Amino acid sequence: MAIRSAQSLLCLTKFKTNFVFGSYLSLRRFSSSSQNSKQFQNVGFIGLGNMGSRMVNNLVKAGYNVTVHDINRDVMKMFAELGVSARETPYEVAQDSQVVITMLPSSSHVMDVYTGRDGLLRGENAIRPALFIDSSTIDPQTTRKISFAVSNCNLKEKRDNWEKPVMLDAPVSGGVLAAEASTLTFMVGGPEDAYLAARPILQSMGRTSIYCGGSGNGSAAKICNNLAMAVSMLGTSEALALGQSLGISARTLTEVLNTSSGRCWSSDAYNPVPGVMKGVPSSRDYNGGFASKLMAKDLYLSAASAEEVGHKSPLISKAQEIYKKMCEEGHETKDFSCVFRHFYNGKDEVITLSAELKHESILYRIKQS
Repeated sequence: MAIRSAQSLLCLTKFKTNFVFGSYLSLRRFSSSSQNSKQFQNVGFIGLGNMGSRMVNNLVKAGYNVTVHDINRDVMKMFAELGVSARETPYEVAQDSQVVITMLPSSSHVMDVYTGRDGLLRGENAIRPALFIDSSTIDPQTTRKISFAVSNCNLKEKRDNWEKPVMLDAPVSGGVLAAEASTLTFMVGGPEDAYLAARPILQSMGRTSIYCGGSGNGSAAKICNNLAMAVSMLGTSEALALGQSLGISARTLTEVLNTSSGRCWSSDAYNPVPGVMKGVPSSRDYNGGFASKLMAKDLYLSAASAEEVGHKSPLISKAQEIYKKMCEEGHETKDFSCVFRHFYNGKDEVITLSAELKHESILYRIKQS
């Protein structure tokens, strides 16, 4: 969501990312009433893509008064027809909201929405929302810069013991299906009291929220999680493709992996081989799911963060190289598990009816034993 080029706010470009985040917030504490689920009722939401639109639906179902914005006017019109308030700019959303949630594609989009000319902060010292929650997957450094900018603003209306507005970084895991079913996992960074105040809102969109520490730690947890997910998928795909070349069917090798030490999410919940598992992207020509271009973006964030702290990460480099190649070859919109077919040249698992019945019989006997 590119609104306009972000304007500098509070000399953000000069801001040092080694600032001890959370320390500037530790002097003020929120009252116990901050944990009251009724504290916030007016929620703004910016970014109505595949994830954001479903998260908004769940907020509405939970009874929140939601105001939305997106650059896609058709999507805004759709929500308006459903009775959800829509606004032309993020700034206008902020004027109607006690809490604002953002779910955007990249760091630059988040920076624009917060600090652009019509952004949430819009260069003003006094703002209305007491709490900002960014659920985008962005780098921790950008998160911390924006959090610092938010902390330097004042509230137009004081709320209990809330003296300053606060930002939480709360990226999610689970994808579109979890967003639809409100079973997302939130990884949250920022002041712990603010996290406790936000939990009722998070619980309306997800099943699990994990407090990760100070500002930027939620973003850090997310890029580390997706790094592990990418490497796991590459390892699983490589093993299954090698197994096929050695004469072992992917279905059989999957059973071995899932009852042995090689078991992982990529093998038992998101198998990359077409014909092995139902209901996953590999079963529908790798459509839907988590796009390869998004994985490439997240690996870029991991690489940039690792470089900033001087951490040696050879697997990031290799995974980034592979997913960049996937995108260059035209597979950027396919689910990231498509590396099995398009990088490792793995083959679809062709299952005959008799083989399927035999497999089900074996599984039944195992369960009964």
